[in-house]
Amino acid sequence: MDFSPTQDQAELQRCVRDFAKHDLGESLERRDAAGDFSREYWDRCGKFGVQGLPFPERYGGQGADILTTVLALEALGESTDDAGLLFSIGAHVWAVGMPLVAFGTSEQKDRYLPGMCAGSIVAANAVTEPEAGSDAMSLTSSLRRDGDAYLLSGSKQFITNAPEADLFLVFATVDASLGWAGLTAVLVERDQTGLTVGPAVHKMGTRTSPMSSIYFDDVRIDESHLLGPAGAGMSVFHHAMLLERCCIMAPVLGVMKRQLTAIAEFTGRRCQFGKPVREFGAVSQPMAEMAIRLETSRLLSYRGAWLADAGELTVDYASMIKCYVSESYVASSLNSLDLHGGYGYMCESGVERDIRDALGSRIYSGTNHIQREIIARALWP
Repeated sequence: MDFSPTQDQAELQRCVRDFAKHDLGESLERRDAAGDFSREYWDRCGKFGVQGLPFPERYGGQGADILTTVLALEALGESTDDAGLLFSIGAHVWAVGMPLVAFGTSEQKDRYLPGMCAGSIVAANAVTEPEAGSDAMSLTSSLRRDGDAYLLSGSKQFITNAPEADLFLVFATVDASLGWAGLTAVLVERDQTGLTVGPAVHKMGTRTSPMSSIYFDDVRIDESHLLGPAGAGMSVFHHAMLLERCCIMAPVLGVMKRQLTAIAEFTGRRCQFGKPVREFGAVSQPMAEMAIRLETSRLLSYRGAWLADAGELTVDYASMIKCYVSESYVASSLNSLDLHGGYGYMCESGVERDIRDALGSRIYSGTNHIQREIIARALWP
């Protein structure tokens, strides 16, 4: 297999880098400190085509395959420091948009996908509850029959994009006694009666990606708003997590490349004891480790995207990508801090923000402890 970018893919990456450098870099330090999501930047990304990359052209998407989308997102991560914005885009695309493509009716796709591609709709996936995090199937949000519809009740927490979302993909159960067989996915619009979005929470990192709790008080759900039939929510959930864990880290590949480029330049300029500090083994060795992590993370991610395009991506391989790339992100961010020394400890350097953003990647989309359990189970005879 050959993962070298084609001429078209390389040109797309170049265009994405130019776009990000010119249109997505302003006022990040202020927005990060305040926890502000930029709807303006979201709209710019929509106009450029970022949110629509892997979606069919008939809905306003770019019709790109998964590998091409990963390459484009890598270029974004390389050229903008706004990790929160890119994380919100990933959650919108992989955890809502792609399940909608796979399981949605023609009417659902026509209603939501054009806006999701254009950026006029922000979408959020709502699974996590106060007592249902890693054990996602223990959720208690319920759907109970009410004539020809359902009534949705319960709450969700730690929901990425919730404060800004126009559309929620919500998981609830039609019968708790059925376990996973009762899980059902529903599409809920923000203005529906009985839905309340809590205030945005302040986070350690990815602060420009908004997050809050959601509350449902007998929200009426018509049959036409079920994504897949009642009881098929597990299939929707697994589809969403498979692609998210494979691809949500794609911008991180670009971040790690940017970190490595920056530290190579800095250690070449910075002199101690009469020579550039990169000539000291204590500096060159961590740089080599950063380079190794970048290349292995790329290979895992590119192969995962290739497998997804071939319809052969497995749950354990997606978990390997999410686990390995996120931990490489943390390790390389810490290397960057050490090698920048006192400069890296200053907030204006952006290095400390990379560390804060990186730490959350070990938790979202399933903690890395859970990813290792998934990987280990695949090894059982």
